[in-house]
Amino acid sequence: MWTVTADFARCEGHGLCVEEAPGHLRMDDDLVAITEDVVTGDELPGVRAAVRVCPVAALRLEPRSGS
Repeated sequence: MWTVTADFARCEGHGLCVEEAPGHLRMDDDLVAITEDVVTGDELPGVRAAVRVCPVAALRLEPRSGS
């Protein structure tokens, strides 16, 4: 399992990430909001794409502690 986090100080609200991983991310007050931080196998490609597409590198995907 993995965890997705956002650096809200970096986020500029482009929304490209939401298009890639709508099950985990949404726009809220012009910034990204994480609706589900735990990422499992089938969801991993979409969340990885969301991290890659962010033009300001505001998202991070890391292995979940204890998994």
